[in-house]
Amino acid sequence: MTVEPTESVEPTDSAAGRADRADPPTVTFTVTHPHDAHLFRHAIAELSAAGYRIYVFAREKEMAVELLKAYDIPHMVLSGDHTSKGGLIKSWLTFEYNLLRQVRALDPDLMVAEVGVATSQVSAILGVDSLVFVDAEHATLQNRLAFPFADRICTSRCFWDEIGSKQVRYDGYQELAYLHPDRFDPDPAVLDEAGLSEDDTFVVLRAVGWNAAHDIGGSGFDGLEAVVSDLESTGAEVVITSEEPLPDHLEPYRVSVASHRMHDLMYYADLYVGESPTMATESAVLGTPAIYVSTIRMGYTEDIEERYGLLFNYSGEDRQMRALSKAKAILTDSDPEEWAEKRRRLLADNRDTTDVIVEQVREMVGDTRGDDS
Repeated sequence: MTVEPTESVEPTDSAAGRADRADPPTVTFTVTHPHDAHLFRHAIAELSAAGYRIYVFAREKEMAVELLKAYDIPHMVLSGDHTSKGGLIKSWLTFEYNLLRQVRALDPDLMVAEVGVATSQVSAILGVDSLVFVDAEHATLQNRLAFPFADRICTSRCFWDEIGSKQVRYDGYQELAYLHPDRFDPDPAVLDEAGLSEDDTFVVLRAVGWNAAHDIGGSGFDGLEAVVSDLESTGAEVVITSEEPLPDHLEPYRVSVASHRMHDLMYYADLYVGESPTMATESAVLGTPAIYVSTIRMGYTEDIEERYGLLFNYSGEDRQMRALSKAKAILTDSDPEEWAEKRRRLLADNRDTTDVIVEQVREMVGDTRGDDS
């Protein structure tokens, strides 16, 4: 069970700001999924610049560690990835055991995570406060394992479940922590990297592996070949991002850009179609219409559809057929200004989620610097 961490962990603290505080707060962040790296990276940078000592602990999961390296975030890898349900359990137990060992030595003021099963449980064992961000109502097992031990649970206003006194709701979506215009400036050079041009009509197509704890039992497309064929019938080009190997004849469609450049590509796309609710939401907040195809329903994707019409959910029978019908309608008869206006309304109604993260951390560690008297 014991797996030694891959390297010594260093704090991402900054000399600037530490002089103002003799004993700066120590905060840990756990990154167990690629989305976590995006969600927390700006908060980590802001808190580090403010003098906090930040430690990041990661689990190998798809591109999570790759993203931390791309963003130059010092971190320690505590466990590997998994390819089976048994492997998932072993990976999580290994991660939690190693996290306990590391955190005990650090004695932090606060532990922060998304979902946060290991984080909340380790924090409870060690008597450390924990802050957890959650947006997946369907992850019932993970939520049941995390919520009783977490001290504070932050959710969007559209989270379906009422958790109780620990719950703090905010106006926004997790994806606005890194894709709010104040945080993200798209780079058109990504089109050259992908072999595309600004004149091309193209679709980002996403297939997931269904082996994450919160995805087990779900399903999306009936077959990627038919999806690609239908989308191409409109004259659009298709680029695929997939967690799993593709059939040989579809491998040429796999996108060639680096993982941390996907948001640039999604910004310039004409449409997103996929099984990932996170990527559907990322596309929507970037102003790219999104179609989410999955048996798993999500509060935030349905909220974006109902409030802004930037995202379309298909979860029931004939979901692929209905989704592709909508996709072809968007690709053949769509006004870019309409999507831009919908995005403006979304941004006006919702907060930069990094601001929420930083505010919650500061409040929980008792940092009142900069507050009005």
